[in-house]
Amino acid sequence: MNRKKVLKKVSRIVIKIGSGVLTTPDRSGLDDTVIEEITRQVSTLHKSGHETILVSSGAIAAGVKELNLKKTPVDIPHKQAAAAIGQSHLIGKYERYFKREGLNVAQILLTHDDLSNRIRYLNAKNTILTILSYKVIPIINENDTVAVDEIKFGDNDTLSAMVANLIEADLLIILSDVKGLYSADPKLDPTAELIPVVEKITNEIEVMAGDSRSATGVGGMVTKIQAAKRLSHSGIPTVIVDGKVNGIIEAVIKGEEVGTLFLPEEDKLGSKKYWIAYTLKSKGKVRVDNGAKNVLIADGKSLLPSGILEIEGKFKSGDMVSCIDSRNREFARGLVNYSSNELKKIKGKRSSEIEEILGYKMVDEAIHRDNLVIL
Repeated sequence: MNRKKVLKKVSRIVIKIGSGVLTTPDRSGLDDTVIEEITRQVSTLHKSGHETILVSSGAIAAGVKELNLKKTPVDIPHKQAAAAIGQSHLIGKYERYFKREGLNVAQILLTHDDLSNRIRYLNAKNTILTILSYKVIPIINENDTVAVDEIKFGDNDTLSAMVANLIEADLLIILSDVKGLYSADPKLDPTAELIPVVEKITNEIEVMAGDSRSATGVGGMVTKIQAAKRLSHSGIPTVIVDGKVNGIIEAVIKGEEVGTLFLPEEDKLGSKKYWIAYTLKSKGKVRVDNGAKNVLIADGKSLLPSGILEIEGKFKSGDMVSCIDSRNREFARGLVNYSSNELKKIKGKRSSEIEEILGYKMVDEAIHRDNLVIL
């Protein structure tokens, strides 16, 4: 596999920068030396014609430093306060260093709700693309000051994958505090070897990632692998590298053998189906019989009420639900045409019986194949 061949046509790049990269070795605040080096590399890319979008962590870490706290708060209100104070400090540093390179920055703060609503999703896309057209560097972070569990992405690895898909990027670079994916945890196993290329993210690869977490970050290697897996379904490659190494971004773009490169799947999902599968949060579950499952997977058919055995959760028409089998395993996701109350009444029934049971019929399908994604 020739890295240079994979990366030679890269034009639009999303770079995710983790808290472990941005903070000082003693975790006492933001590391100006690292930020200056990253802005230098990004500016070089920008001036060579690449469109570059940053997804940057570090707001809470910066806030902890500004507030002179000894450790990161545990409760949500204090975390959100630290994020509010730290975010302005973080964006101020980026603005200062990019200004030295003759570039402007734009701050974008998002919650999961901003991307799960289709209209706001498209608005966010148009805003970012417009910013890029002005030759400005978008710097994106989760809006920690208002985000709670229901509207959180969970970590910026997930957010960076969503952004890369949103704007149809050519590459995601994850700047981490490790060199890439290892065969085992290098902190525990001295014989662990760096894996240079992953052609397909299998269960074995996910298990290999473990569940390591840094002192300042939210996610570990697992969330990075999940981000790469999601993007692979969009036909977008991902590279995980050590973000503290000088010139590392430039090395990736040149096709040098650094970090771990995750290759994209050949059969990629369209933008809408990716949005359904990986951006929306499931509002409930629909248990289907084996016959319906086989037809959905093998023949690409729609899900009819006759194939539904059970409904879990409360949802309305248009919500995304998980399709599970008799073993309680999720195998598909889709947008339902009927609410949970309606489906409870018509489950197991033929489509011709819907109107008689409900008093009306919108469509024959519980989930139309155009709004259904097999996982």
